Amino acid sequence: MRNDITRRDALALGLSAATLAATGAAAQTTPSPIKAADVAAPKLEIEKGATLRMLRPVRFVQADEDVFRANAAKFTKDTGVEVKVDFVGWEDINQQTAVTSNSGAGPDIIIGFSDAPHIYIDKLIELTDVADYLGKKYGGWQTLAKTYGKKAKSDSWIGLPFGATAGPLIYRKSILKSVGFDKAPEDPAGFLDLCKKLQQAGKPAGFALGNAVGDGNGFADWMMWAHNAALLDEEGNVTINSKETIAALNFVKQLYPTFIAGTPSWNDVSNNRAYSSQEIALTANGVSLYFSLKNDPATAAIAEDSEHQLLPKFFAPAPPMSGLTLNAMVFKHSPYPNAAKAFLQFMLEKEQYEPWLNANSGYWSQPLAAYADAAVWSGDPKVAIFKNTMNNGYYAGYKGPISTATGAVRADYVTVQMFASVATGAATPEAAAAEAEQRCKRYFRRQGR
Repeated sequence: MRNDITRRDALALGLSAATLAATGAAAQTTPSPIKAADVAAPKLEIEKGATLRMLRPVRFVQADEDVFRANAAKFTKDTGVEVKVDFVGWEDINQQTAVTSNSGAGPDIIIGFSDAPHIYIDKLIELTDVADYLGKKYGGWQTLAKTYGKKAKSDSWIGLPFGATAGPLIYRKSILKSVGFDKAPEDPAGFLDLCKKLQQAGKPAGFALGNAVGDGNGFADWMMWAHNAALLDEEGNVTINSKETIAALNFVKQLYPTFIAGTPSWNDVSNNRAYSSQEIALTANGVSLYFSLKNDPATAAIAEDSEHQLLPKFFAPAPPMSGLTLNAMVFKHSPYPNAAKAFLQFMLEKEQYEPWLNANSGYWSQPLAAYADAAVWSGDPKVAIFKNTMNNGYYAGYKGPISTATGAVRADYVTVQMFASVATGAATPEAAAAEAEQRCKRYFRRQGR
């Protein structure tokens, strides 16, 4: 999912320069469409002499960083609290969060991915007062935001989600049409037929089967959920070794020979490169790939010929996809917890959040319902599919409670490696599912289950 969207790309959405006001653009000339209720903010007495350090994942949209830094500077101007924001690589954020948690020192605030607060729950302060205020003011939190923000089976918040990026299908319309399809079929037999015909046409599909944070996990999740398989049941029992998982593995065993060669070693940039170079005609990715193509004259025709589609359901009741979520947490070791909470609240208020959301060009979608009215979603129609990313019921660790163990299973790429072993012929579906079950149970035993 890695391609940069520049400030110029955001303007190419058809948005006004007001979208990027926080970067120094002209003042907004039209009223904001975002509705906000009149709600009293929590009383957060900022500690004397407070300074803050935040760690967050690197931007893949240049305007993300530009507006985020400008908003942080506004907070400093308003409160006198110096804020240092460090952007680190996606593969590094989990490791640096673990070091911070284990050492009890380092950044006051870390924006990690998705279930990160549940992994480090004992080292974090609660954020319920800020979350309740923002939810009441901005139309309520979206489903995925509540799943990742709250402790399991609780109304206590340990994370404040900032947004999520989805990985729907992206495909070449003309190539699909040339092999007899207007879009990807929703049933597994039809989808397999499409991929076989794309391969025969010399423009195959390609999906990551390597240890890729976004794309590898995204493909494995899709295949499991589309066959109604799940890592856990609602009570937290490991259910990965099921007939549904075996069915998913058998399907990928049939599907894999239609892929372009090399997908077991793909990382999060590989499918972008293959699609951009016209080696493949079908993959799954965030909006960044589309915009990188659209705004390069050499590839603009590919973007024009591209379309997005929610991941096919197969046997699932709803599109089986989730969103890789930016999730902020405040560590107990911070000497300035009120300043940290005040900063996060400030960044999610309309005056700061709306320009940031719009500037991201659809790469991140909103966690709070009111922001669905942001201008970004009424621009390019090919971006609209990303609008409701956080309004779905699938999540890392589905269907059970999120925990340290579910996070460890994901970080260790258990499901990705299960599918890859079957795809490459290294294991049978039955053996791969049994091995994944044993790996999962080791993590849950350590957690005390």
